[in-house]
Amino acid sequence: MAQKVARWLGTNNIDNAARLCHSPSTGAMKEMLGTAASTCGYRDWLGTDLIVFLGANPANDQPVAMKYLDQAKRLGTRVVMVNPYREPGMDRYWVPSIARSALFGTDVTDHWFAVRTGGDIAFLSGVVKVMIENGWFDARFVTEHATGLTELAAHLRTLAWPALEAGAGLPRARMEELAALVRDADTAVFVWSMGITQHARGGDAVRMILNLGLLKGFVGRDRCGLMPIRGHSGVQGGAEMGAYATALPGGRPITDETAAEVARHWGFRVPARPGLTAPEMVEAAARGDLDLFYLVGGNFLRTLPDPAYVAAALARVPCRVHQDIIVTDQMLLEPADDVLLLPAKTRYEQDGGGTETTTERRIVFSPEIPRAVGEARAEWRILREVACAVADEADHLLGCADGPAIRAEIAALVPFYAGIEHLAKTGDSVQWGGPHLCTEWRFPTDDAKAHFRVVPLPLDERAAGTFAVSTRRGKQFNTLVYADTDPLTGAARDAVLMNPEDAAERHLRSGDAVTLTNGNGRFTGRVVVAPIARGNLQIHFPEGNTLIARGPRDPTGGVPDYNARVELAAARTAPA
Repeated sequence: MAQKVARWLGTNNIDNAARLCHSPSTGAMKEMLGTAASTCGYRDWLGTDLIVFLGANPANDQPVAMKYLDQAKRLGTRVVMVNPYREPGMDRYWVPSIARSALFGTDVTDHWFAVRTGGDIAFLSGVVKVMIENGWFDARFVTEHATGLTELAAHLRTLAWPALEAGAGLPRARMEELAALVRDADTAVFVWSMGITQHARGGDAVRMILNLGLLKGFVGRDRCGLMPIRGHSGVQGGAEMGAYATALPGGRPITDETAAEVARHWGFRVPARPGLTAPEMVEAAARGDLDLFYLVGGNFLRTLPDPAYVAAALARVPCRVHQDIIVTDQMLLEPADDVLLLPAKTRYEQDGGGTETTTERRIVFSPEIPRAVGEARAEWRILREVACAVADEADHLLGCADGPAIRAEIAALVPFYAGIEHLAKTGDSVQWGGPHLCTEWRFPTDDAKAHFRVVPLPLDERAAGTFAVSTRRGKQFNTLVYADTDPLTGAARDAVLMNPEDAAERHLRSGDAVTLTNGNGRFTGRVVVAPIARGNLQIHFPEGNTLIARGPRDPTGGVPDYNARVELAAARTAPA
C-alpha cells in the first residue's frame, strides 16, 4: 500500500529498511544468479556437509534459526565462521526449545577465520584462487551452467599472495584451509548478513561469496544454497512489493516499459525514473529540497551515520509525518513548521490480518488480533486514507479496501507470490519459488546460466596507528535496546571490544576508559578484551554512529558504510 500510494501521488521517492541491510545482496545476486532471494531454506542446513557464516551472527540476530543449527550439528554438519570477532553465541549456544541444548548447550563453530574488518574480498579471493589453481571445482557446472570463470581465473592469477594476506589479515595457509574444507564438501550452504553488506564494497564482497559458492555448484539442489539471512520480518517482502526507490513491484527495474506495464494494471500513471534512496532523502532534506517527509516506522536519527547531520536535516523539513507504533526521539525534533504523529496498530492487529516474507521466501500469514488502542489504525489503512483525503478518486484507483483485496492484488501484480491470496488463518504459508531457486542449475538470466564476476581488491587505506572500528548489535532489535548488557558477550553498551595483544601493547585492561576519535566524531567507552582480529575494534550500534561518515556507500545497493578508521587513546574521564 505504501508504494502504491507514493506512485499514485507521482513519486518513486519511497524506500524501506532493505536499503540499509541487504541491498548489496539484491544487486549482486540479481546480476550473477538472476534472482535476489535466498536460493534455499533452513531445511537445507540439516545434513549439509558445511555451513559457512560470513559477517553473520544468528545467535544474536536470528536466534530462532539456532534450533536448525543445533539439528544440523547433530547430523554431522561442520560450521565455519568468517568474522573478525569470535562471537560467543556462535561458539556455544543454549537453544531453549531443545531440552538437551537448554541444559548443556550446543557447540556450534568448528572453524573460525578471523578476517580483518573489510578483508572479506581479499580473503575470499585467496580461497577461490586456491580452488581454481588446484582444479577444485565442478567442471560440468562451470562449463555447462556458468560463464565467466576464465576471466575470474585470469584476474586471480595477477593477485600476489602478500597483497591477499595483507588485505585479509590472515596468512595464505588459512585461505588454503577454507579452500580444502569447501573442496571436501559435497554439499554446502553459505550464509551472510550485514557484516558483509554494510561496507563501501559490500556488493563486491557478496560477489566473492557467490563466486566461491558457484565453483562447486552449491545452488539449486538439496542441502545447498546461497542465503542472505534477514533480521526484519518486513524487509524482504517490502522490497519485493516495490517499496523501493529503485524497483517496482516484483523487483521490476524502473524503466519506461515497466512503469507503463504497472500503470496499465493500476489505471494511473507511474513515474518511470528511480527515486531517492533513504540516505538520499535525508541529504535532500538537508538541502531544503523536501516539502514533506513521511516516515513509517524506523528512526533515521539512530539508524543513519552522523546523527547530528541527520537531526539538522530532519529539522529543515516544513512538514514531517511520523506513523509508528511507539514514540521515538526523531519525532521530537523541532520542525521547520509542522509535525504530525499518526499512531499505528502493530503488525498483529492489521485489519484482515497480514503477511511477512521470511529469509527462506516463505510468505506467512498472521490473523488479526481484534483490539483497539486509542486512535491507532492499521498501517495500510492510514496510508490509504491519507491518499483519499488528497483526492476522492484515490478510493477507486487504489482499490485494496481490505486485507484480502490487498493480497489478491499482490498475487495479480507479483506472479511469483501466487498463493498469497488464499492465506487466511494461523499457520497458512506459501514458499514462493518452491524449496530451491535455480533448480537443475537453470538460472533466470538471459542465457539461463550463472555468471562469475571479477572483483578487484579494495585499496588498503589503513593509516599507521589507527584501528578499524565496526558497529555491532547487542540485546536489541534494530535501534530498540532491550538491555544495557549483552547476555551473549557480557559487554555493556559502552564496550570497546579489543584484541588482547593490542590492549597489552597500550597497557590497557578490561574496564579501562578509552576514547575513539576521527574526523567524524568521538566515542568514549570501556575496553573489553575479546577474541577479535588484531587492529580491529567493535562498538555498539547506534551509539557508535557518531564515528561513521555519511558519505561512503556501496555502489551496488546504496547502503552506508558502517565502518571507520579511528585513533584510540586512554580517556581522561570515565564514560558516564
